Amino acid sequence: MVELDHSFTTGKDTDYNWEAILDLDRIIPCVEGGKVIERTSAESARAEIVVRMGAMSLTFRGTVEVAERDDAAHRAVLRIKSKEKSNQGHANADVTFDLSDGGGKIHTAAQISGRAASMGEGVMVTVLAALIDDFTQKLAGI
Repeated sequence: MVELDHSFTTGKDTDYNWEAILDLDRIIPCVEGGKVIERTSAESARAEIVVRMGAMSLTFRGTVEVAERDDAAHRAVLRIKSKEKSNQGHANADVTFDLSDGGGKIHTAAQISGRAASMGEGVMVTVLAALIDDFTQKLAGI
């Protein structure tokens, strides 16, 4: 399991950020290479992400769902369950958002197997950290 913590700022108020992270149609494309394939409910979607790890490019397909939400505390957990397109591995994660005025904190707990994991934990951490940093920049722009 790989766990990462990030702080971010958007310059927007908490209510705006809260609405944004709960809107899967808006938030999934904020992940580099991410796109919504189909909305399956108000709080879940089928999605795809193409991840570049050095010279390798991996496509993961699966679900993103709002697994937990606490409207009063502005805390939500998005659960990602995905399989690599070639069925050689998976990437699952719980991404916890704790929002405050102007931004918040993200805790990512990811389980990765297959070709992505074979690159080593250092590469996985670097790639995940870059994806999260890019995500928070795009989140500030939506």
